[in-house]
Amino acid sequence: MARNPSHPADGGGHGRAHGRQHEHDDGRGHDHSHEHDHSHGHDHSRGHEHTSGASERRLLLTLGILLVFTATEAAGGWLANSIALLAEAGHMLADCGSLLLAILAIRASQRPADPQHTYGSARYQTLAAYTNGLMLLALTAWVMVEAFRRLIAPPAVDGQLMLVVALIGGIANLAAFITLSGASSLNERGARAHVFGDLLGSAAATGAALLILGLGWMVADPILSILVSLLILRSGWGLAREAGHVLLQGTPSTLDVEGLAQDLAQVSGVKDVHHLHVWSLTGEAPVVTLHATVDPRADQQAALQGIVRRLREHHCTAHATVQIEGGDCLDDGNGTCHCA
Repeated sequence: MARNPSHPADGGGHGRAHGRQHEHDDGRGHDHSHEHDHSHGHDHSRGHEHTSGASERRLLLTLGILLVFTATEAAGGWLANSIALLAEAGHMLADCGSLLLAILAIRASQRPADPQHTYGSARYQTLAAYTNGLMLLALTAWVMVEAFRRLIAPPAVDGQLMLVVALIGGIANLAAFITLSGASSLNERGARAHVFGDLLGSAAATGAALLILGLGWMVADPILSILVSLLILRSGWGLAREAGHVLLQGTPSTLDVEGLAQDLAQVSGVKDVHHLHVWSLTGEAPVVTLHATVDPRADQQAALQGIVRRLREHHCTAHATVQIEGGDCLDDGNGTCHCA
């Protein structure tokens, strides 16, 4: 009986396992068995590069739009003495930093795999999204503190200048938000969350300016800033939580582990599936490692390929590692199989 170590990427610390066949699926149709049979499908690397290129172009265009209007809002907020505009300018400045971070993450993620990073550098994008979420939380806390201070002693605000600057900023933020409408990755969604916060800030500043001009309500400036900050706080928390879940190798929300095991057990010849681990590198396509017990009378190679095919076609896995165990092996519950 041959001994095969568990795949190092499973993170489960199974130790040594006794199996007959061990197959990897890297998401491109590569099937590797213990007998060294290989079948090669289409290489999707070009498609991935095209997607990354489109994402980078969207981010660069958005960055250009925001850079043009950040200085305008900062100057307008200072002259109008508006916390809503200053908060908006601060958010836009942070957005420029977050967009730059997202762009750098995309470029870093394109580095090929090496012995130190066997899965490549795709998680730079997830790390950037997590950092952007924390930045949103920090900025929101600052705005709320300043808004409460002004709520206690509202200063005079130039409503007319505030309205003009807020409208200009709103147009810029809307253009940036539309530019990122094709965002799908966690990294891009993080940048889009920043821009959405800016769009809400512009709306709040516009509403506050109208109330100041129409009714003379100076408190409208800090009150609306607080309300918008609460909305942004929710967005930042959700982004940081989702990115943190990915970084901690949490199970993707789109997959039910128990249901996945039951589905794979339906493959011909498979008796059960255990030591099932599911996570994701970037919050998109899942990565799977598992052990499968196969009936000794069944074609183990066919069962192996059937599991990999079902994972790829029915569950859209990016990478799968499958270890086959014969039906005469007993699992001691600690990741080691004792074969008769």
